Amino acid sequence: MTQKFGLSVALATPFDDAGNIAIDAMVAQARRSLAAGCSSVTLFGTTGEGSSIGTQERERVLTALLASGISATSIVVGVLVDSAEDAAAQAGHALSKGVHNILLAPPSYFKNVSDDGLLKWFSAVFAILGDNARDIIVYNIPSVTMVPLTVSLIGRLRTAFPKVVVGVKDSSGDWPYTESLLKAHGDLIILVGDERHLAKGVRLGGQGAISGMANFVPDEVKLMAEEGRDDSRIEDFVAELLKYPVTAAVKVMVARLTGDEIWLAVRPPLVSISGEGQNQLALAFDSLFRSKAA
Repeated sequence: MTQKFGLSVALATPFDDAGNIAIDAMVAQARRSLAAGCSSVTLFGTTGEGSSIGTQERERVLTALLASGISATSIVVGVLVDSAEDAAAQAGHALSKGVHNILLAPPSYFKNVSDDGLLKWFSAVFAILGDNARDIIVYNIPSVTMVPLTVSLIGRLRTAFPKVVVGVKDSSGDWPYTESLLKAHGDLIILVGDERHLAKGVRLGGQGAISGMANFVPDEVKLMAEEGRDDSRIEDFVAELLKYPVTAAVKVMVARLTGDEIWLAVRPPLVSISGEGQNQLALAFDSLFRSKAA
């Protein structure tokens, strides 16, 4: 690897009053994030409510970002579906546009599946993609999918698809697992999704992060993701975010950053955070970041 992955913002997705994606606001947030030093934007991940966004919507958003002048090489696309055919279709469209990486989650409807079954599912996706399969970062987020990607499975994928599977995003929040992953597969792009573990993960060889908090504190998260610099404020604020549904909480902070309440909306089945919750998040943020900056 000649260049580290760095910091990718797990871009939040804004919705208008009719529930449609507010593409102009999304493009503006992507441009702000890149201007703030993020190396890329990740579309349709967990923070981006990717599992609630349809194939045609995805294509419209990606087309708009590219038309705005954002380079395809600065874009990662999340794929969070259960069907191998659908996963390959979404990944294939994005790859055909030249995006940097695909963030590919395992299928999550069936629970207690085996490593053998998961290996066959990923193999099916890559078989459909054929020669177009490249630059896949597999996504371990068992708190959401209930389908953990074991260190052993990562090894099997790496052996079977050495030119396709290039990395892992680990959002397990399980430090012993993260540490084992870094030790076993340090030559892969290992991205630490839990900001509380990010700096020490980078110091052990992690390549960076795809971070929801980069939507509103990109400068601080960048130092963690690129230099392995500890920041207790970030760690403490993650704890505050986790008192609420985290995607909606991140959007509260983006609304506050931009001054645009369009960011408060989430797509069903998620619901927005109450006014009281919004105020509590704002107070917690100010107590951590504003007072120390003064």
